[in-house]
Amino acid sequence: MQIIRGLINLRYEHHRSVVTIGNFDGVHLGHQRILSKIKEESVTLGVPSMLICFEPQPKEYFDEFNAPARLTRFREKVELLGEYGVDLVLCLKFDEKTRSLSDREFANILFKEIKASAVFVGDDFRFGSNRGGDFSFLRSLGEKTDVRVKNLNTLTIDTERVSSTRIREYLLQGNFRAAESLLRRPYTIAGKVIYGRSFGRELLEIPTANIQLRRYRAPIDGSYAVEVYGLKKTYRGVANVGIRPTIDDTTASPVLEVHIFDFDENIYGCGIKVRFVHKLRDEEKFPNLATLKAAIHRDIKEAKQFFYESVEV
Repeated sequence: MQIIRGLINLRYEHHRSVVTIGNFDGVHLGHQRILSKIKEESVTLGVPSMLICFEPQPKEYFDEFNAPARLTRFREKVELLGEYGVDLVLCLKFDEKTRSLSDREFANILFKEIKASAVFVGDDFRFGSNRGGDFSFLRSLGEKTDVRVKNLNTLTIDTERVSSTRIREYLLQGNFRAAESLLRRPYTIAGKVIYGRSFGRELLEIPTANIQLRRYRAPIDGSYAVEVYGLKKTYRGVANVGIRPTIDDTTASPVLEVHIFDFDENIYGCGIKVRFVHKLRDEEKFPNLATLKAAIHRDIKEAKQFFYESVEV
């Protein structure tokens, strides 16, 4: 799979692609359905499949502090898109120029610059500076250039729409089984272990592997029983996701901290993947470090008991 950053980097071999457009945050079942359709069409036509997305995501551009938390970071999303057969990801910078594009100007990008062979969009797709563009408008322009524009109806399960919003709600509830049913895979966060300030090891005597999430909001917060992949074997542990209010101020960016059971190796710089299995508690601010330390030890005990009972069942 190839990532193309900006229209300026489009080449002739990228033309005539089968195109879909969207954030595809989480690459959930609804997204997977769309991707299977564009892949099938691209194979039939003998052209590449292309996903057009924006960075930052539009809602992040308009209000970065209150935009929905991402289910997947860009790198994770790209890896998933590749697994589902996307050949090209065209990443467009969302800025004032992009925001100001009219619906017709955006359509011209699809039909004249990319020269799409076919376009697949969801039934709620809107585009253009005034969000005046919709499926009907796009289809009418496509007919003039002999480009098929196909509407993919929203996927529903148990009468509810499959969406990133619905998955975020499940994650915040700690309902990982429901979230995984819509993702069709375990919910994980992946990243490189960074050097922190050694609060866990030095002040709390509980060493942790830290991953900087590099965003203002995380889709989950609190303490969890987790499984850790990417090392010599699969480990279990307890993880905290949040801003560490007992230690840092409320403007801190969220961090994923993982205490891995029965593990004491230097893994700074290593890439790991953390699967969230069971929620233990919400994040909270404790009056002092001693109280925080006691709470973490309770989390460790509860997580180990959870895994023990899971094996017994």
